[in-house]
Amino acid sequence: MANTAPGTPAPPRGPAGGPERNAWAAGGTLFAGVLMLTQGIFGVLAGIAGIAGDDVYARVGNYVFEFNLDAWGWIHLILGVLVAITGWGILQGAEWARGAGIGLAVVVMIAQFMWLPYTPWWALLSIALSVFVIWALCTDRGSAADG
Repeated sequence: MANTAPGTPAPPRGPAGGPERNAWAAGGTLFAGVLMLTQGIFGVLAGIAGIAGDDVYARVGNYVFEFNLDAWGWIHLILGVLVAITGWGILQGAEWARGAGIGLAVVVMIAQFMWLPYTPWWALLSIALSVFVIWALCTDRGSAADG
């Protein structure tokens, strides 16, 4: 530790986890909660469209991860509800929401990869958003790191 003269402000802590990084990560966590809530609502709507047999989704030929549209609809509906609830939990600062958010973001990434032929641009965007959510939830240590 370097000696500083009395009254001299402490130097800002750098990338190793100082206040600047915590503020960035806390803002990222808030944004991750909003993204999860929004992505969950979109998942519910996509699930409803799939279950209703709407012509929103194109039929895909021989595809390795092929399920019928009803099955995909239920998958998206259930994941959407869980993601939205977890996003709300993150916004409320619930302890359980961080771990659940990371786990659900991974599951959403896998589901979107498998869903890729049906809506390629949305699936790629959703995968990218899930990567950000995982980063934000893993880097913000909240009040535990402050103490």
